Amino acid sequence: MKEDKQLLVITHLSQLLDFVTGIGGFIVPLVLWLTKKDEIFGMDAHGKAILNFRISMFIYLLVCIPLIFLFGLGVLGLITIGIFYLIFPIINAIKVSNNEAPKYPFSITFIK
Repeated sequence: MKEDKQLLVITHLSQLLDFVTGIGGFIVPLVLWLTKKDEIFGMDAHGKAILNFRISMFIYLLVCIPLIFLFGLGVLGLITIGIFYLIFPIINAIKVSNNEAPKYPFSITFIK
C-alpha cells in the first residue's frame, strides 16, 4: 500500500460536488473508496467515514422534511445540514493533510 494524502484530500473535498451536480458528492467518494481502498493507505477508513457521514446527513434531511410542515423547525434543520455539508469536508481535508484521523460529528456508523 502506498500513502497518497492528496487523493485522500480530494476524496474529502469531492463531497462539495453536491453544490454543483446534486449527487456527485456521494458518487465520487464512493467510487474512489471502492477502487482505491486496497491500494492507498488510509483510504478504507476515510471512505467509510465519508460514506457514513453522507448517509447520516441524508437520513437527517429526510427527518427535516416533515418537520417543515409540522413546526417550521425543518427549515432550521435544513440550513444546519447545509452548513455541515459545506464545513466538515473542508475541515477533514485539512485534517488529512496534517495526518489526523477524520472526524464527522453526528455520523451514524453504517459501514464498519
